[in-house]
Amino acid sequence: GKRFTTHEVIETVPIIVVKRDKSREVFDRNKLTGGILRACEKRPVSIEQIENMVNDIEAQLQSSLDREITSKQIGELAMDQLKNIDEVSYVRFASVYRQFKDINTFMDELNKLLTEKK
Repeated sequence: GKRFTTHEVIETVPIIVVKRDKSREVFDRNKLTGGILRACEKRPVSIEQIENMVNDIEAQLQSSLDREITSKQIGELAMDQLKNIDEVSYVRFASVYRQFKDINTFMDELNKLLTEKK
């Protein structure tokens, strides 16, 4: 008596990230986690919170009908998550991600954040 078993596996379609220079690569969860980890360094944000953020972002990407997404869209999703968890980490992430050209654009972002808090 032999029997066969089957294993159900959720197949995820790879998400292609279109970068600033128009090159394309497969979405890499580790890159996103690394960027968020750097922004949260020495901040009161747990690894569990970071994992949850990345899981949320990845779920949003998977549920989107688009198989291609820009790195800008991923950055915006990450900033939305960070804004609610730790503002300092949010500003750090935004400064790297948005590549502020000077102190004025940086101050504009801070002022936006402060205005939203009111």
